[in-house]
Amino acid sequence: MAAAASRLRAAGVPDPARDARLLLAHAASVDAARVTLIAPEEIAPEIAERFDHLVALRAVRVPVSHLVGSRAFYGRDFKISREVLDPRPETETLIDLALSAPFDRVLDLGVGSGCILVTLLAEREAALGVGVDLSEGACLQASANAVLHGVAGRAEIHQSDWFNRVEGRFDLIVANPPYLAATEMADVAPELRDHEPKMALTDGLDGLSAYRIIASQAQGYLSAEGRVLVEIGWQQGEAVCDIFRAAGWAGIDLAQDLDGRARVVCAAQPA
Repeated sequence: MAAAASRLRAAGVPDPARDARLLLAHAASVDAARVTLIAPEEIAPEIAERFDHLVALRAVRVPVSHLVGSRAFYGRDFKISREVLDPRPETETLIDLALSAPFDRVLDLGVGSGCILVTLLAEREAALGVGVDLSEGACLQASANAVLHGVAGRAEIHQSDWFNRVEGRFDLIVANPPYLAATEMADVAPELRDHEPKMALTDGLDGLSAYRIIASQAQGYLSAEGRVLVEIGWQQGEAVCDIFRAAGWAGIDLAQDLDGRARVVCAAQPA
């Protein structure tokens, strides 16, 4: 692990010791919390070979979640592939806000791995949900995670360009849309730029086009007392709030994540 961590550190990998531990646990098929228990033991050659291969891939910045096939989010493990955005801790801010008020029907725009929709349905056992995504691969991944966490009977997943295949009204509409501007893509970490779906990261324009679509159309799918929650880039707070104000929304709030950065815009139907 020490040698692997040193190799990853030289490659510029953030938190190399943690990644080395996770990769060794995966190579040895043990829980990451038990890695220290096997540390004094001689490692079998096939495990050492598998570990070395994983470390080599991580050194060229393949995300850990892609190497082990899963990522923890809000206390649950989600299956992950190159077809979907890797769930991130800051998105849990949106989950906390969504769970702060009751809802019976939830719509997830750009469902991706399904981490948002599946988590909300798992936390609210009577709720029903719909998830849509333009990517067929993402729809399949979200469906698999819905089955994994026992909510498939309450979740509908459709391939759709935003609201095109959405019907009915919802108490809660959530989205973590592509919000990086095209000009920002050159500066993002290699894990994102080279290994995650570009369409989940950027709109290829100014990073705000998805919010314009949601703000202009979501009122037609929201119940009278419903809410819209959208994750944003940390510098987009005022711009996204202005988009919702211009579209006639009320009760617009800007919520921060645990690092004190603007993270979620909340909006309600106008009175």
